[in-house]
Amino acid sequence: MEVKIGVQHAPRELTLESKQTAEEIEAIVAEALTGKTGLLSLEDEHGRKVLVPADRLAYVDIGETKTRRVGFGAV
Repeated sequence: MEVKIGVQHAPRELTLESKQTAEEIEAIVAEALTGKTGLLSLEDEHGRKVLVPADRLAYVDIGETKTRRVGFGAV
C-alpha cells in the first residue's frame, strides 16, 4: 500500500510503501487519533518506522501502489 501523510506546518507530505493492508493502516491511524497512543507509527517495506505526533496530522491518504509499465506497450 502507498501511504501519504500530510503534516501540519510542513511543506511536503511523507510518502511510504507499506506491506500492511488498507484496513490495518486505517485501524492504526484511528487508534492514534483517538488519543490512546498520541503517536502515529507506521512501518515501510524495508522495516523503517515513520512516527508522527497524532495532533500534527493533516491527512492520511491510503491507496494502491501503482506499478510502472515498461516498454512499447506502456502508452
